[in-house]
Amino acid sequence: MKIVILDGYTTDEGQLSWGEFEKLGELVYYERTPFDKVVERAKPADILIVNKVILSKEVLSQLDNLKYIGLLSTGYNVVDLDYAKKRSIPVCNIPNYSTKSVAQLTVALLLEIAMGVGKHSISVSQGDWARCKDFCYTTQSITELDGKTIGLVGYGTIAREVAKIAKAFGMKTLAYRRTPCHNDEIAKMVSLDELYRQSDVISMHCPMNNDSDKMIDEVAIGKMKDGVIILNTARGGIVDEKAIRSGLESGKIAGYGADVLSTEPPQNDNALIDAPNCYITPHIAWASKEAKSRLMSIAIDNVKSFLNGKIKNCVY
Repeated sequence: MKIVILDGYTTDEGQLSWGEFEKLGELVYYERTPFDKVVERAKPADILIVNKVILSKEVLSQLDNLKYIGLLSTGYNVVDLDYAKKRSIPVCNIPNYSTKSVAQLTVALLLEIAMGVGKHSISVSQGDWARCKDFCYTTQSITELDGKTIGLVGYGTIAREVAKIAKAFGMKTLAYRRTPCHNDEIAKMVSLDELYRQSDVISMHCPMNNDSDKMIDEVAIGKMKDGVIILNTARGGIVDEKAIRSGLESGKIAGYGADVLSTEPPQNDNALIDAPNCYITPHIAWASKEAKSRLMSIAIDNVKSFLNGKIKNCVY
């Protein structure tokens, strides 16, 4: 079996070994693959491993040898699933490997907005404290999270982990899920409109699809509390970025924290790049060394299972 990895660099960054894949077949590794090289490089593959390379119907139709697609991610929107299924090519993803890390970054964004740790540290390093007439000062309003309400849009494993941390802060938790489910020991399930109305903090944890595309728009923001904090560690397209900027500029939104944008990497004219009270990290929530090690282990196990005739984590 010939195994081709088209964009391995963001997964390993020189820290992880692909040696286990070499034991499973003839391995060809590429750090990155530009669009015009995808077919050429993928054509010999029996097993194709990708992270963010787009495998459209047009691409897949030219890959006659292809028997398996392994994703180095939980998301699978880079693959034309209908066509892969028609060809009986399993598409296997990596579920639940980064739950703890994504929840951790979600809360880190919340704490930065609430406390301004980074802002204050930069201010001190610039000499503002040394020049201060008083023993202390603040660069922004500081918010105590105890007693506040966090609303989780989507209530899968990551959102549940965020709910646990929020509970430790003394926060109340509301959750909305498109597929109805019962309340649990932490979260009260409510309608989306009720979540918008009652939440001091709204955190996005739903998949990107036709229903969630730009679901946080001007209308949705208008239903929220004045001074709401919005967090997005799901997908950039879930929010209307221009509407978010407008809300930040008006003060309707007190802060926006995101690890994702509608286009990655972003264009310089992205509405959020220089927006006030906006905190953006470059899609790093999944990227802890521990999470990457789990990802690699699951990816290898997925291929081993396929070779043994037992397909695991197929997304269709």
